[in-house]
Amino acid sequence: MGQGFLQIGLTLCIVVAITPVFGRYMARVFLGEKTLLDFLMNPIERSMYVLAGVRRKDDMTAWQYIRAVICTNLIMGISVYLLLYFQKFLPWNPNGFGRPNWDVLLHTTISFLTNTDQQHYAGETTLSYFSQVSALGFLMFTSAATGLAVGIAFIRGLTGRRLGNFYVDLTRAITRILLPISIVGAIALVLVGVPQTLAKTIDVTTLEGGTQYIARGPVASFEAIKMLGENGGGFFGANSAHPFENPNGASNLIEAIAMIAIPAALIYTYGVFANNIKQAWLLFWMVFGVFVVLVGVTAVGELQGNPLVNRTVGLEQPSLEGKEVRFGWAQTALWAVMTTATMCGAVNGMHDSLMPQGIFSTLFNLFIQIIWGGQGTGTAYLLIYLILTVFLTGLMVGRTPEFLGRKIEKREIVLASVVLLIHPIVVLIPSAIALAYPISLSGISNPGYHGISQVVYEFASAGANNGSGLEGLKDNSLWWNLSTLFSLIVGRYIPMFAILLLADGMSRKQEVPETPGTLRTDSLVFIGIAGGVTLILGVLTFFPVLALGPIAEGLQLASGS
Repeated sequence: MGQGFLQIGLTLCIVVAITPVFGRYMARVFLGEKTLLDFLMNPIERSMYVLAGVRRKDDMTAWQYIRAVICTNLIMGISVYLLLYFQKFLPWNPNGFGRPNWDVLLHTTISFLTNTDQQHYAGETTLSYFSQVSALGFLMFTSAATGLAVGIAFIRGLTGRRLGNFYVDLTRAITRILLPISIVGAIALVLVGVPQTLAKTIDVTTLEGGTQYIARGPVASFEAIKMLGENGGGFFGANSAHPFENPNGASNLIEAIAMIAIPAALIYTYGVFANNIKQAWLLFWMVFGVFVVLVGVTAVGELQGNPLVNRTVGLEQPSLEGKEVRFGWAQTALWAVMTTATMCGAVNGMHDSLMPQGIFSTLFNLFIQIIWGGQGTGTAYLLIYLILTVFLTGLMVGRTPEFLGRKIEKREIVLASVVLLIHPIVVLIPSAIALAYPISLSGISNPGYHGISQVVYEFASAGANNGSGLEGLKDNSLWWNLSTLFSLIVGRYIPMFAILLLADGMSRKQEVPETPGTLRTDSLVFIGIAGGVTLILGVLTFFPVLALGPIAEGLQLASGS
């Protein structure tokens, strides 16, 4: 028990240590300051801008930024769909895989395009190496860079700067952050045992005389951007529970740190942009505190195990069903909370096997979306909650609310409300439809309270651009492949466009001089109020679902029924 909690503690200490270093580096990248990679990347970037006809110093308005996001994503989506459709005729297909069904193909393309990577297929038996690396791998870089670019544009607008140029931000996110770190990460993963090869599946004869097929491929390079970009889609169906994706404790640590590095550091990056490191650290510790509580709740639940099983065997033991024995209950609990907190979605154990406490924590993360949140957008959502807190506290004391020296008015509150209301719409409405037809649509494998969690989790994962799932659900069907598209698309783009419009409006406001009556947003009291507002607005919206799902399931297990 002590060793498990020590592993969790050491991992979190590493996260805290790298946050200011990485956060300041990202700030330098997007502020256009000098970095160590300038000598190598500047010529490459200039060539790309010339070929694409992009002028680096041309700032965009919100609508120009939105159009750029739509156009690039539309072109990338169509291109990848065609690559997957014609994979049979393309290279790096030693196993001779053909075209997947059209509904799986459409769901996969949009899922990876939106940085969700929700998978209703097994990669090793469906897609060629070319499809995995050149199609899905391409989207892993560009979708993560899109989210990061939008998050940075939002931070610029809040701090009184122009939004910047989407094409420049997209390029720099890839060339200065995602690509170099992914290369280093891939090399590290190869050194600890992750394969990187284009050789076909191995046929081996078992001791019983049968034939076993061992899939392999260019896994290390795929795994690096999968974790760093908060993509989460697995090269294999078992994801990071597969020994080729995550062979040992060293690889597990590397992947966990990569998963949380950018969203944690981006809060510090905001502090640099706002010239208020104190506020950034207060926000960081608020998020970190909630995260630690959720990890503790999940870890204790897995350590205590299933009370029905414990009564049967006569002793208390951890819940190991659905856990990869190389990592055990502690690392599985930490990973489960981290992957849903960061919207990565990768798994090193089966979430469907988590105790109710773990399902509560993972659903909580998918509902709130700010602990730590998606690539770039998570920090933006966190700042949205700060704006709402400023507005509410301003109403209490009868003052016009201000944030970073700029007034919060009707337009900002309307756009902030859009961001917060979209998520329950894309989760609760389709969940209600699926649950109304439990046999024909939902595909529930475990009727009862757990079955409700299975359905809601699938749509929450899609709407939050997370991609993980309670895999007892029979999700590879026409209903699930098409219905989740609504949550994938609306949950990704509508909030993204709303925060760009909000940031653009804030950037055009005249800065108001600070007075003795100005509400300070870098105080412990204010951050505490912000945490309370976040919990009230976020949790109460979804509390009935939590009550009918993991809470009811936990009470049922505790009662012995």
